[in-house]
Amino acid sequence: MSKNKPSIQIQNIVASVSLNQKIDLQEIVEKFPKTEYNPSVFPGLVFRLKKPKTATLIFGTGKMVCTGAKSEKESRNAVNKVVKELKKEGIKIKEKPVVIIQNIVASATLGGEIDLEPLVYKLDRIMYEPEQFPGAVFRMDDPKVVFLIFSAGKLVCVGAKKEEQVYRAVDKLKGILEEKELIYYPD
Repeated sequence: MSKNKPSIQIQNIVASVSLNQKIDLQEIVEKFPKTEYNPSVFPGLVFRLKKPKTATLIFGTGKMVCTGAKSEKESRNAVNKVVKELKKEGIKIKEKPVVIIQNIVASATLGGEIDLEPLVYKLDRIMYEPEQFPGAVFRMDDPKVVFLIFSAGKLVCVGAKKEEQVYRAVDKLKGILEEKELIYYPD
């Protein structure tokens, strides 16, 4: 048994945003020449921020998708900053943006080694095909997340909608692995 807390790092947060109005993307391009917009390739405009380092896709429908943030707060701040920049250049936005976190991607290190073969027999909802992919895919119901589990004790967690779910899921998985004696810690 390890007393070590897993090391967890949020890698990316994807948030969907609704402005509840149509947006003229051409007007944004004219006022923000550094944006990327090629409607023949993709219907959205890419608005990048240096701080926080994020990319926000803006669609003519008034929907937006913000990626790259490392926390829920940073994600909301990025959206608010984009909206503020747009307003500052005279683009009319009537309402506050409605931000919904869609997916949190995190990585974690458990500090021990995991024997992936027995996972298949001791856990439900797991898939491990080493000739296809070096990690096992484990679907957890509560919280509803998916893990990639690697033999070196490293994990990738996707699907959480709140940061707290990531921490709870990693702790829960660590507990399951220890209880079923599937993780080995160096002395």
